[in-house]
Amino acid sequence: MEQITNTILMIRPVSFRMNEQTAVNNYYQKVLESLNSETVQLKALQEFDNFVDKLREAGVQVIVIEDSKDSNTPDSIFPNNWISFHENGDVALYPMFAENRRLERREDVFTILEEQGFEIENVIDYTLAEKEGLFLEGTGSLLLDRINRKAYCALSPRADEDLFIEFCEDFEYTPVPFVSYQTVNEKRLPIYHTNVMMCIAEEFVIICLDSIDDKKDKKNVIKHLKEDYKEIITISETQVAQFAGNMLQVLGNNGEKYIVMSQSALDSLNKGQLNAISKYCKIISSPIDTIEACGGGSVRCMMAEVFLPKKS
Repeated sequence: MEQITNTILMIRPVSFRMNEQTAVNNYYQKVLESLNSETVQLKALQEFDNFVDKLREAGVQVIVIEDSKDSNTPDSIFPNNWISFHENGDVALYPMFAENRRLERREDVFTILEEQGFEIENVIDYTLAEKEGLFLEGTGSLLLDRINRKAYCALSPRADEDLFIEFCEDFEYTPVPFVSYQTVNEKRLPIYHTNVMMCIAEEFVIICLDSIDDKKDKKNVIKHLKEDYKEIITISETQVAQFAGNMLQVLGNNGEKYIVMSQSALDSLNKGQLNAISKYCKIISSPIDTIEACGGGSVRCMMAEVFLPKKS
């Protein structure tokens, strides 16, 4: 069982813009009024390509799939919300809150992975829950500690507790649910995705404990992390707004471990946090300001980890 992988699936955008359908509960999205839609797409594409180059330079295997021009999919750059790939050959498909995000799900992704030598055994499809207005947005909602078989989930309009429990039963994870908050216009409102405020690496975890307002929830999360000997590196709510929680650990050349983050996330970290992270792995950072502003997500959301077995 591995916690981190060398293979990442990414979707290259063709019509990236701020998605008005997700902005209703993603409070990190911003309208860049100074830029027209062509410029936003062009800038996002440059940021995407530069980021892919950095990953590949470190020896990460990146499978890049072009988005289709035919569908209205402004958020296709964030594939980790609709699909996840597991070491036993299972693939999960997830129910999405925004109707236009449901168009991101594509069959040809399976074919492309199989052509690359990966084995797909079963597809577990949760998407029917959309008809009931229930959602669970992939590894945006689910933070998987694959070694200790625990799943952490910040419940929100995009992460339904019953669906979360169902996933944990199907994939044999112990559920660790909680609610994580951010302050919006002086109100405490749920953070839309777990992976904005938390990142699970092999030996450590980056987490904004200040965002978990319920004392029991907070205590329970800490208990589980300590049980599994994870070093807890805390970040502030201000740093969460700079996407310092939205990181992913990956494997590069010769098994070298890296933690991947955006430039804004890196710039927000203090010396103590950087030293704590650097004990375990090197840092890859890339500026993706346009993607973060319009999309309300960062580098972790752009990477769908491929844990599927290879054909012998």
